[in-house]
Amino acid sequence: MSLATVHARAQNGLAADSVGVEVHLAPGLPGLSIVGLPEASVREAKDRVRAAIVNSGYRFPLQRITCNLTPADLPKEGSRFDLAIALGILAASGQIPAEPLAALEALGELSLSGEIRPIRGALPAALKATGAGRALLVPEANGAEASLARGARVFVADRLGTLCAELHENRLRTADATPPAAAPAEPAADLADVRGQAQAKRALEIAAAGAHSLLMSGPPGGGKSMLAQRLPGILPPLGDDEALEVAAVASIGKGFDPRDWGRRPYRAPHHTASGAALVGGGTQPRPGEITLAHHGVLFLDELPEFDRDVLEVLREPLERGAITISRAARQADFPARFQLVAAMNPCPCGYLGDTDGECRCTPDQVARYRARISGPLLDRIDLQLFVPRVAREELLGGAARTPEEPSVAVRQRVCAARQRQLDRQGVPNAQLGLQELERWARPDADGAALLQQALQRLHLSARAYHRTLKVARTIADLAAQSAVSAGHIGEALRYRSMATR
Repeated sequence: MSLATVHARAQNGLAADSVGVEVHLAPGLPGLSIVGLPEASVREAKDRVRAAIVNSGYRFPLQRITCNLTPADLPKEGSRFDLAIALGILAASGQIPAEPLAALEALGELSLSGEIRPIRGALPAALKATGAGRALLVPEANGAEASLARGARVFVADRLGTLCAELHENRLRTADATPPAAAPAEPAADLADVRGQAQAKRALEIAAAGAHSLLMSGPPGGGKSMLAQRLPGILPPLGDDEALEVAAVASIGKGFDPRDWGRRPYRAPHHTASGAALVGGGTQPRPGEITLAHHGVLFLDELPEFDRDVLEVLREPLERGAITISRAARQADFPARFQLVAAMNPCPCGYLGDTDGECRCTPDQVARYRARISGPLLDRIDLQLFVPRVAREELLGGAARTPEEPSVAVRQRVCAARQRQLDRQGVPNAQLGLQELERWARPDADGAALLQQALQRLHLSARAYHRTLKVARTIADLAAQSAVSAGHIGEALRYRSMATR
Protein backbone atom coordinates (compact mmCIF):
# COMPACT_ATOMS: atom_id res chain seq x y z
CA MET A 1 0.00 0.00 0.00
CA SER A 2 1.51 3.34 -1.08
CA LEU A 3 -1.24 5.67 0.23
CA ALA A 4 -2.49 6.15 3.79
CA THR A 5 -4.62 8.72 5.61
CA VAL A 6 -4.49 9.58 9.30
CA HIS A 7 -6.89 12.03 10.97
CA ALA A 8 -5.64 14.88 13.16
CA ARG A 9 -6.79 18.26 14.50
CA ALA A 10 -5.45 21.78 14.00
CA GLN A 11 -5.79 24.45 16.69
CA ASN A 12 -7.41 27.83 16.04
CA GLY A 13 -8.40 29.46 19.29
CA LEU A 14 -10.75 27.07 21.07
CA ALA A 15 -11.69 25.52 17.74
CA ALA A 16 -10.04 22.26 16.71
CA ASP A 17 -10.50 21.93 12.95
CA SER A 18 -10.31 18.51 11.36
CA VAL A 19 -7.15 17.84 9.33
CA GLY A 20 -6.49 14.87 7.10
CA VAL A 21 -2.83 13.76 6.92
CA GLU A 22 -2.46 12.05 3.53
CA VAL A 23 0.83 10.23 2.89
CA HIS A 24 1.84 8.95 -0.56
CA LEU A 25 4.95 6.95 -1.43
CA ALA A 26 6.17 7.11 -5.04
CA PRO A 27 9.33 6.18 -6.96
CA GLY A 28 11.93 8.89 -7.23
CA LEU A 29 14.68 10.56 -5.29
CA PRO A 30 14.28 9.86 -1.55
CA GLY A 31 12.79 12.77 0.37
CA LEU A 32 9.83 13.95 2.44
CA SER A 33 7.75 16.91 1.28
CA ILE A 34 4.99 18.40 3.45
CA VAL A 35 2.34 20.48 1.69
CA GLY A 36 -0.97 22.01 2.74
CA LEU A 37 -0.07 25.46 4.13
CA PRO A 38 2.31 24.27 6.90
CA GLU A 39 4.08 26.74 9.17
CA ALA A 40 7.80 26.43 9.91
CA SER A 41 7.28 24.17 12.92
CA VAL A 42 5.25 21.76 10.76
CA ARG A 43 7.82 21.73 7.96
CA GLU A 44 10.49 20.83 10.51
CA ALA A 45 8.51 17.71 11.37
CA LYS A 46 10.19 15.78 8.54
CA ASP A 47 13.50 15.71 10.44
CA ARG A 48 11.86 14.74 13.74
CA VAL A 49 9.75 12.05 12.08
CA ARG A 50 12.67 10.49 10.19
CA ALA A 51 14.82 10.21 13.33
CA ALA A 52 11.90 8.94 15.46
CA ILE A 53 11.02 6.17 12.98
CA VAL A 54 14.62 4.98 12.63
CA ASN A 55 15.32 5.11 16.38
CA SER A 56 12.12 3.16 17.05
CA GLY A 57 13.44 0.21 15.03
CA TYR A 58 11.48 0.79 11.83
CA ARG A 59 12.58 1.55 8.29
CA PHE A 60 12.26 5.02 6.83
CA PRO A 61 11.20 4.48 3.16
CA LEU A 62 13.84 5.47 0.60
CA GLN A 63 11.20 6.82 -1.76
CA ARG A 64 9.65 10.13 -2.65
CA ILE A 65 7.19 10.80 0.19
CA THR A 66 4.50 13.45 -0.15
CA CYS A 67 2.52 14.41 2.95
CA ASN A 68 -0.57 16.53 2.25
CA LEU A 69 -2.37 18.25 5.13
CA THR A 70 -5.98 18.85 4.12
CA PRO A 71 -7.81 21.17 3.76
CA ALA A 72 -5.01 22.94 1.95
CA ASP A 73 -6.27 26.47 2.73
CA LEU A 74 -6.25 25.98 6.52
CA PRO A 75 -3.00 27.17 8.17
CA LYS A 76 -1.30 24.46 10.23
CA GLU A 77 1.17 25.24 12.98
CA GLY A 78 2.90 23.50 15.84
CA SER A 79 4.38 20.06 16.35
CA ARG A 80 1.02 18.37 16.96
CA PHE A 81 1.06 16.65 13.53
CA ASP A 82 4.32 14.72 14.10
CA LEU A 83 2.63 11.53 15.29
CA ALA A 84 0.03 11.50 12.52
CA ILE A 85 2.73 12.00 9.85
CA ALA A 86 4.86 9.18 11.28
CA LEU A 87 1.90 6.78 11.46
CA GLY A 88 0.92 7.70 7.91
CA ILE A 89 4.43 6.92 6.61
CA LEU A 90 4.55 3.60 8.44
CA ALA A 91 1.06 2.63 7.24
CA ALA A 92 1.77 3.64 3.64
CA SER A 93 4.97 1.55 3.64
CA GLY A 94 3.12 -1.47 5.08
CA GLN A 95 5.03 -1.56 8.37
CA ILE A 96 1.90 -1.13 10.52
CA PRO A 97 -1.75 -2.00 9.74
CA ALA A 98 -3.82 0.85 8.34
CA GLU A 99 -7.24 -0.43 9.47
CA PRO A 100 -7.02 0.66 13.16
CA LEU A 101 -6.12 4.19 12.04
CA ALA A 102 -9.39 4.75 10.19
CA ALA A 103 -11.37 5.39 13.37
CA LEU A 104 -8.60 7.31 15.15
CA GLU A 105 -7.40 10.88 15.37
CA ALA A 106 -3.74 11.16 16.37
CA LEU A 107 -1.99 14.11 18.00
CA GLY A 108 1.49 14.31 19.47
CA GLU A 109 5.01 15.67 19.14
CA LEU A 110 7.89 13.27 18.47
CA SER A 111 11.34 13.46 19.92
CA LEU A 112 14.33 12.16 17.94
CA SER A 113 14.35 9.04 20.11
CA GLY A 114 10.71 8.22 19.36
CA GLU A 115 9.24 9.54 22.60
CA ILE A 116 5.73 10.99 22.20
CA ARG A 117 5.60 14.36 23.92
CA PRO A 118 2.51 16.31 25.08
CA ILE A 119 0.83 19.02 23.05
CA ARG A 120 -1.45 21.94 23.86
CA GLY A 121 -5.17 21.86 23.17
CA ALA A 122 -5.81 18.17 23.80
CA LEU A 123 -9.16 18.80 25.48
CA PRO A 124 -10.73 20.89 22.66
CA ALA A 125 -9.49 18.24 20.20
CA ALA A 126 -11.10 15.49 22.30
CA LEU A 127 -14.41 17.35 22.33
CA LYS A 128 -14.38 17.70 18.55
CA ALA A 129 -13.21 14.12 17.94
CA THR A 130 -16.05 12.84 20.10
CA GLY A 131 -18.52 14.88 18.09
CA ALA A 132 -17.10 13.39 14.90
CA GLY A 133 -17.52 9.84 16.27
CA ARG A 134 -13.80 9.03 16.34
CA ALA A 135 -11.43 8.05 19.13
CA LEU A 136 -8.44 10.21 19.99
CA LEU A 137 -4.85 9.05 20.35
CA VAL A 138 -2.74 11.43 22.44
CA PRO A 139 0.53 11.42 24.39
CA GLU A 140 0.24 9.75 27.77
CA ALA A 141 0.79 13.10 29.50
CA ASN A 142 -2.37 14.45 27.81
CA GLY A 143 -4.54 11.42 28.61
CA ALA A 144 -6.15 12.70 31.82
CA GLU A 145 -6.91 16.06 30.23
CA ALA A 146 -8.45 14.61 27.06
CA SER A 147 -10.58 12.20 29.12
CA LEU A 148 -12.47 15.15 30.60
CA ALA A 149 -14.53 15.31 27.40
CA ARG A 150 -17.81 13.53 28.02
CA GLY A 151 -18.18 10.33 26.04
CA ALA A 152 -14.67 10.54 24.60
CA ARG A 153 -12.70 7.41 23.75
CA VAL A 154 -9.10 8.33 24.48
CA PHE A 155 -6.05 6.16 23.85
CA VAL A 156 -2.55 7.03 25.04
CA ALA A 157 1.01 6.18 24.05
CA ASP A 158 4.43 7.16 25.35
CA ARG A 159 6.76 5.90 22.59
CA LEU A 160 6.36 5.40 18.85
CA GLY A 161 7.85 1.89 18.88
CA THR A 162 5.51 0.73 21.65
CA LEU A 163 2.53 2.28 19.88
CA CYS A 164 3.32 0.45 16.62
CA ALA A 165 3.52 -2.87 18.48
CA GLU A 166 0.13 -2.17 20.06
CA LEU A 167 -1.35 -1.35 16.64
CA HIS A 168 -0.12 -4.73 15.33
CA GLU A 169 -1.88 -6.45 18.21
CA ASN A 170 -4.90 -4.11 18.03
CA ARG A 171 -4.74 -3.37 21.77
CA LEU A 172 -4.21 0.34 22.28
CA ARG A 173 -3.95 1.54 25.87
CA THR A 174 -6.98 3.41 27.17
CA ALA A 175 -6.52 6.61 29.15
CA ASP A 176 -7.62 6.69 32.75
CA ALA A 177 -11.19 7.97 32.57
CA THR A 178 -11.59 8.49 36.33
CA PRO A 179 -13.17 11.96 36.81
CA PRO A 180 -10.84 14.28 38.70
CA ALA A 181 -11.89 15.31 42.16
CA ALA A 182 -13.02 18.92 42.47
CA ALA A 183 -10.55 21.33 44.03
CA PRO A 184 -11.06 21.71 47.78
CA ALA A 185 -13.81 24.16 48.67
CA GLU A 186 -11.89 25.43 51.69
CA PRO A 187 -10.14 28.61 50.49
CA ALA A 188 -6.42 28.97 51.05
CA ALA A 189 -6.82 32.75 51.56
CA ASP A 190 -9.59 33.32 54.11
CA LEU A 191 -11.64 36.49 54.42
CA ALA A 192 -11.20 36.26 58.19
CA ASP A 193 -7.58 37.35 57.67
CA VAL A 194 -8.78 40.86 56.75
CA ARG A 195 -9.43 42.93 59.85
CA GLY A 196 -12.15 45.52 59.81
CA GLN A 197 -13.28 46.84 56.39
CA ALA A 198 -16.92 45.84 56.92
CA GLN A 199 -18.09 48.02 54.02
CA ALA A 200 -15.53 46.55 51.63
CA LYS A 201 -16.40 43.01 52.68
CA ARG A 202 -20.05 43.76 52.09
CA ALA A 203 -19.24 45.00 48.57
CA LEU A 204 -17.14 41.90 47.95
CA GLU A 205 -20.06 39.69 48.98
CA ILE A 206 -22.43 41.54 46.65
CA ALA A 207 -19.93 41.27 43.79
CA ALA A 208 -19.56 37.53 44.37
CA ALA A 209 -23.32 36.93 44.60
CA GLY A 210 -24.20 38.70 41.35
CA ALA A 211 -20.93 38.31 39.38
CA HIS A 212 -20.47 42.10 39.41
CA SER A 213 -17.30 44.03 38.60
CA LEU A 214 -15.68 45.93 41.47
CA LEU A 215 -13.33 48.92 41.84
CA MET A 216 -11.68 49.68 45.18
CA SER A 217 -9.92 52.98 45.79
CA GLY A 218 -8.02 53.93 48.91
CA PRO A 219 -4.67 54.71 50.53
CA PRO A 220 -1.84 52.15 50.60
CA GLY A 221 -2.17 49.41 53.21
CA GLY A 222 -5.95 49.42 53.37
CA GLY A 223 -6.25 45.78 52.31
CA LYS A 224 -7.47 46.18 48.73
CA SER A 225 -5.21 43.44 47.34
CA MET A 226 -6.01 41.12 50.27
CA LEU A 227 -9.72 41.52 49.61
CA ALA A 228 -9.33 40.80 45.89
CA GLN A 229 -7.30 37.66 46.56
CA ARG A 230 -10.09 36.33 48.77
CA LEU A 231 -12.88 36.80 46.23
CA PRO A 232 -12.41 33.35 44.58
CA GLY A 233 -12.86 31.74 48.02
CA ILE A 234 -16.43 33.08 48.35
CA LEU A 235 -17.57 32.50 44.77
CA PRO A 236 -20.04 29.67 44.06
CA PRO A 237 -18.54 26.40 42.80
CA LEU A 238 -18.24 25.90 39.05
CA GLY A 239 -20.86 23.82 37.28
CA ASP A 240 -19.69 20.89 35.15
CA ASP A 241 -20.09 22.83 31.89
CA GLU A 242 -18.27 25.84 33.32
CA ALA A 243 -15.46 23.66 34.66
CA LEU A 244 -15.09 22.08 31.22
CA GLU A 245 -14.83 25.52 29.59
CA VAL A 246 -12.18 26.60 32.12
CA ALA A 247 -10.23 23.40 31.47
CA ALA A 248 -10.45 23.88 27.69
CA VAL A 249 -9.11 27.44 27.97
CA ALA A 250 -6.23 26.30 30.18
CA SER A 251 -5.54 23.50 27.69
CA ILE A 252 -4.73 25.90 24.87
CA GLY A 253 -2.82 28.20 27.25
CA LYS A 254 -0.16 26.83 29.56
CA GLY A 255 -1.84 23.42 29.75
CA PHE A 256 -4.47 22.06 32.12
CA ASP A 257 -3.61 20.38 35.39
CA PRO A 258 -6.40 17.92 36.37
CA ARG A 259 -5.77 18.86 40.01
CA ASP A 260 -7.27 22.28 39.15
CA TRP A 261 -10.58 20.77 38.02
CA GLY A 262 -13.47 22.82 39.38
CA ARG A 263 -11.28 25.69 40.59
CA ARG A 264 -12.06 29.20 39.42
CA PRO A 265 -9.05 30.91 37.82
CA TYR A 266 -7.52 34.00 39.40
CA ARG A 267 -5.34 36.18 37.16
CA ALA A 268 -3.42 39.25 38.30
CA PRO A 269 -1.29 40.65 35.42
CA HIS A 270 1.27 43.36 36.15
CA HIS A 271 0.44 46.91 35.08
CA THR A 272 3.18 46.75 32.42
CA ALA A 273 1.15 44.14 30.48
CA SER A 274 0.47 45.00 26.84
CA GLY A 275 -2.89 44.98 25.13
CA ALA A 276 -2.06 41.68 23.42
CA ALA A 277 -1.12 40.12 26.77
CA LEU A 278 -4.43 41.26 28.24
CA VAL A 279 -6.89 40.35 25.47
CA GLY A 280 -4.82 37.89 23.42
CA GLY A 281 -3.11 38.15 20.06
CA GLY A 282 -0.07 37.11 18.09
CA THR A 283 0.35 35.98 14.51
CA GLN A 284 -1.31 32.75 15.57
CA PRO A 285 -3.96 34.09 18.01
CA ARG A 286 -3.40 33.04 21.61
CA PRO A 287 -5.66 33.66 24.61
CA GLY A 288 -4.90 36.63 26.83
CA GLU A 289 -5.46 37.26 30.51
CA ILE A 290 -9.17 38.01 30.10
CA THR A 291 -9.70 34.58 28.51
CA LEU A 292 -7.48 32.78 31.01
CA ALA A 293 -9.71 34.37 33.69
CA HIS A 294 -12.89 32.99 32.06
CA HIS A 295 -15.43 32.09 34.79
CA GLY A 296 -12.94 33.47 37.32
CA VAL A 297 -11.43 36.71 38.58
CA LEU A 298 -9.23 39.22 36.74
CA PHE A 299 -7.52 41.49 39.27
CA LEU A 300 -5.91 44.69 38.00
CA ASP A 301 -3.90 46.30 40.78
CA GLU A 302 -2.76 49.93 40.41
CA LEU A 303 -5.37 50.43 37.68
CA PRO A 304 -4.28 53.95 36.57
CA GLU A 305 -0.73 52.65 35.98
CA PHE A 306 -1.95 50.49 33.10
CA ASP A 307 -1.61 52.08 29.69
CA ARG A 308 -4.90 53.75 28.84
CA ASP A 309 -5.09 52.06 25.43
CA VAL A 310 -4.66 48.71 27.18
CA LEU A 311 -7.56 49.42 29.53
CA GLU A 312 -9.83 50.51 26.71
CA VAL A 313 -9.72 47.05 25.14
CA LEU A 314 -11.60 45.76 28.21
CA ARG A 315 -14.76 47.63 27.31
CA GLU A 316 -16.09 45.22 24.68
CA PRO A 317 -15.40 41.94 26.52
CA LEU A 318 -16.95 43.37 29.70
CA GLU A 319 -20.17 43.78 27.73
CA ARG A 320 -20.05 40.68 25.48
CA GLY A 321 -18.26 38.13 27.60
CA ALA A 322 -16.15 37.21 24.56
CA ILE A 323 -13.33 38.60 22.41
CA THR A 324 -12.56 38.18 18.72
CA ILE A 325 -8.92 38.35 17.64
CA SER A 326 -8.61 39.17 13.93
CA ARG A 327 -5.47 38.75 11.89
CA ALA A 328 -4.85 38.87 8.16
CA ALA A 329 -4.65 35.08 7.84
CA ARG A 330 -7.21 34.00 10.42
CA GLN A 331 -9.71 34.98 13.07
CA ALA A 332 -10.17 33.38 16.48
CA ASP A 333 -12.97 33.73 19.03
CA PHE A 334 -12.20 33.35 22.74
CA PRO A 335 -14.60 33.37 25.71
CA ALA A 336 -14.02 36.13 28.28
CA ARG A 337 -16.77 35.95 30.90
CA PHE A 338 -14.52 37.17 33.69
CA GLN A 339 -15.21 39.12 36.88
CA LEU A 340 -13.16 42.31 36.92
CA VAL A 341 -11.77 43.49 40.26
CA ALA A 342 -9.56 46.58 40.21
CA ALA A 343 -7.70 48.59 42.83
CA MET A 344 -6.23 52.06 42.74
CA ASN A 345 -4.98 54.89 44.92
CA PRO A 346 -7.13 58.03 45.06
CA CYS A 347 -4.20 60.22 43.91
CA PRO A 348 -0.55 59.88 42.82
CA CYS A 349 0.82 59.96 46.38
CA GLY A 350 -2.01 57.73 47.59
CA TYR A 351 -3.15 59.69 50.66
CA LEU A 352 -6.06 61.79 49.40
CA GLY A 353 -8.94 61.29 51.82
CA ASP A 354 -6.75 59.46 54.35
CA THR A 355 -7.23 60.66 57.93
CA ASP A 356 -3.71 59.59 58.96
CA GLY A 357 -1.75 60.71 55.91
CA GLU A 358 -1.19 64.09 54.28
CA CYS A 359 -1.81 64.36 50.55
CA ARG A 360 0.87 66.31 48.68
CA CYS A 361 -0.85 66.30 45.30
CA THR A 362 -2.25 69.38 43.59
CA PRO A 363 -5.79 69.31 42.18
CA ASP A 364 -4.36 69.20 38.64
CA GLN A 365 -2.21 66.16 39.50
CA VAL A 366 -5.21 64.38 41.00
CA ALA A 367 -7.33 65.17 37.94
CA ARG A 368 -4.67 63.90 35.53
CA TYR A 369 -4.20 60.76 37.59
CA ARG A 370 -7.89 59.92 37.58
CA ALA A 371 -8.22 60.80 33.90
CA ARG A 372 -6.04 57.80 33.08
CA ILE A 373 -9.21 55.75 33.52
CA SER A 374 -11.82 56.72 30.96
CA GLY A 375 -15.42 57.49 31.85
CA PRO A 376 -16.82 54.74 29.59
CA LEU A 377 -14.70 52.12 31.38
CA LEU A 378 -15.71 53.39 34.84
CA ASP A 379 -19.32 53.34 33.69
CA ARG A 380 -19.00 49.59 33.10
CA ILE A 381 -17.84 48.84 36.67
CA ASP A 382 -20.85 47.97 38.82
CA LEU A 383 -19.47 48.54 42.32
CA GLN A 384 -17.12 51.39 43.20
CA LEU A 385 -16.09 52.10 46.78
CA PHE A 386 -13.48 53.82 48.92
CA VAL A 387 -11.43 51.52 51.16
CA PRO A 388 -9.95 53.56 54.04
CA ARG A 389 -6.96 52.67 56.13
CA VAL A 390 -7.73 50.11 58.84
CA ALA A 391 -8.28 51.74 62.24
CA ARG A 392 -5.57 51.18 64.84
CA GLU A 393 -8.13 49.67 67.19
CA GLU A 394 -8.84 46.95 64.62
CA LEU A 395 -5.16 46.15 64.18
CA LEU A 396 -4.30 46.12 67.88
CA GLY A 397 -7.47 44.58 69.26
CA GLY A 398 -5.65 41.46 70.45
CA ALA A 399 -7.59 38.63 72.09
CA ALA A 400 -10.52 40.92 72.87
CA ARG A 401 -11.10 41.60 69.19
CA THR A 402 -14.29 40.16 67.73
CA PRO A 403 -13.38 37.30 65.35
CA GLU A 404 -13.84 38.12 61.66
CA GLU A 405 -16.36 36.15 59.61
CA PRO A 406 -14.66 33.35 57.65
CA SER A 407 -15.00 32.86 53.90
CA VAL A 408 -17.00 29.65 54.38
CA ALA A 409 -19.86 31.51 56.08
CA VAL A 410 -19.91 34.26 53.46
CA ARG A 411 -19.80 31.70 50.67
CA GLN A 412 -22.96 30.02 51.97
CA ARG A 413 -24.90 33.27 51.63
CA VAL A 414 -23.39 33.93 48.21
CA CYS A 415 -24.30 30.45 46.95
CA ALA A 416 -27.87 30.83 48.20
CA ALA A 417 -28.27 34.21 46.48
CA ARG A 418 -26.71 32.94 43.24
CA GLN A 419 -29.02 29.91 43.24
CA ARG A 420 -32.04 32.22 43.53
CA GLN A 421 -30.84 34.05 40.42
CA LEU A 422 -30.27 30.85 38.45
CA ASP A 423 -33.67 29.46 39.45
CA ARG A 424 -35.41 32.70 38.50
CA GLN A 425 -33.66 33.79 35.30
CA GLY A 426 -30.93 31.26 34.48
CA VAL A 427 -27.97 33.68 34.68
CA PRO A 428 -26.31 35.84 37.37
CA ASN A 429 -27.74 39.32 37.76
CA ALA A 430 -24.71 40.96 36.12
CA GLN A 431 -25.62 39.19 32.85
CA LEU A 432 -29.27 40.26 32.73
CA GLY A 433 -30.44 41.77 29.47
CA LEU A 434 -32.70 44.81 29.30
CA GLN A 435 -35.91 42.82 28.96
CA GLU A 436 -35.00 40.48 31.80
CA LEU A 437 -33.96 43.46 33.92
CA GLU A 438 -37.32 45.09 33.35
CA ARG A 439 -39.05 41.89 34.36
CA TRP A 440 -37.02 40.78 37.37
CA ALA A 441 -35.50 43.98 38.82
CA ARG A 442 -38.35 46.47 38.63
CA PRO A 443 -38.23 48.46 41.91
CA ASP A 444 -41.26 49.30 44.04
CA ALA A 445 -42.76 52.81 44.07
CA ASP A 446 -40.36 54.20 46.68
CA GLY A 447 -37.38 52.61 44.97
CA ALA A 448 -38.40 54.00 41.58
CA ALA A 449 -38.76 57.50 43.07
CA LEU A 450 -35.32 57.26 44.69
CA LEU A 451 -33.79 56.09 41.44
CA GLN A 452 -35.44 58.96 39.57
CA GLN A 453 -33.88 61.46 41.98
CA ALA A 454 -30.48 59.81 41.56
CA LEU A 455 -30.72 60.08 37.78
CA GLN A 456 -31.14 63.83 38.09
CA ARG A 457 -28.65 64.54 40.87
CA LEU A 458 -25.87 62.07 40.01
CA HIS A 459 -26.29 62.44 36.23
CA LEU A 460 -26.25 58.66 35.75
CA SER A 461 -25.96 57.36 32.22
CA ALA A 462 -28.38 54.75 30.91
CA ARG A 463 -25.72 52.10 31.45
CA ALA A 464 -25.10 53.22 35.05
CA TYR A 465 -28.86 53.21 35.65
CA HIS A 466 -29.17 49.61 34.48
CA ARG A 467 -26.11 48.48 36.42
CA THR A 468 -27.48 50.08 39.57
CA LEU A 469 -30.66 48.05 39.11
CA LYS A 470 -28.64 44.87 38.71
CA VAL A 471 -26.70 45.53 41.91
CA ALA A 472 -29.95 46.33 43.75
CA ARG A 473 -31.42 43.05 42.50
CA THR A 474 -28.41 41.21 43.94
CA ILE A 475 -28.75 42.99 47.30
CA ALA A 476 -32.39 41.90 47.41
CA ASP A 477 -31.37 38.31 46.60
CA LEU A 478 -28.87 38.32 49.46
CA ALA A 479 -31.72 39.40 51.73
CA ALA A 480 -33.94 36.65 50.23
CA GLN A 481 -36.50 39.25 49.14
CA SER A 482 -38.43 38.99 45.88
CA ALA A 483 -39.02 42.75 45.45
CA VAL A 484 -36.42 45.47 44.94
CA SER A 485 -37.10 48.15 47.54
CA ALA A 486 -35.84 51.68 48.18
CA GLY A 487 -33.33 50.32 50.70
CA HIS A 488 -31.77 48.07 48.06
CA ILE A 489 -31.66 50.94 45.56
CA GLY A 490 -30.08 53.25 48.14
CA GLU A 491 -27.30 50.81 48.97
CA ALA A 492 -26.65 50.17 45.27
CA LEU A 493 -26.40 53.91 44.60
CA ARG A 494 -23.79 54.31 47.33
CA TYR A 495 -21.52 52.07 45.32
CA ARG A 496 -21.66 54.41 42.33
CA SER A 497 -20.12 57.37 44.18
CA MET A 498 -17.67 56.01 46.74
CA ALA A 499 -14.62 55.11 44.63
CA THR A 500 -12.96 58.52 44.93
CA ARG A 501 -13.13 61.25 47.51
